Amino acid sequence: MKKQKGFSLIELLIVVAIILIIAAIAIPNLMRSKMAANEASAVASLRTINTGEVTYNNTYPGTFASLTSLGPNAVPCVTPSVAGACLIDNLLSHATTAATAKSGYIFWATPGAVGSGLYTSEAEPATVGQTGTRGFCSDQNLVLFYVNPGTGAIGGCTVANTPL
Repeated sequence: MKKQKGFSLIELLIVVAIILIIAAIAIPNLMRSKMAANEASAVASLRTINTGEVTYNNTYPGTFASLTSLGPNAVPCVTPSVAGACLIDNLLSHATTAATAKSGYIFWATPGAVGSGLYTSEAEPATVGQTGTRGFCSDQNLVLFYVNPGTGAIGGCTVANTPL
């Protein structure tokens, strides 16, 4: 009788079971890493918005800008203006809905009344628990804070929030 070469069905099933166990352990860690990367990107984007707001206020004294006004008025930006200051990139200036989210986060920049010297910016996960778990906000003081996503803290970013 000839001896057959190869693996038995039992050996193959054991290998497949081991691979599935390793995947079950690794996938949740991968998702947490992705959310942490999205959150880091959101914080960096808020810092970019803060820089844009300060520059906008220095260029057009007494006013702050909405998110779209901080971005380009055309792609590529030809002539900066009040309505399109070209201070942040097009992707960030249009990341205002889940469909246009940047790195899984939605952004807002809300200027206060003209001459008030106030604005608030916020970043919230497009899908809480999948793209991120924490929201972030900042204001004219340039301090970043944690906010609970979905609380509608726009305009409510204060020192009562936990600083980053």
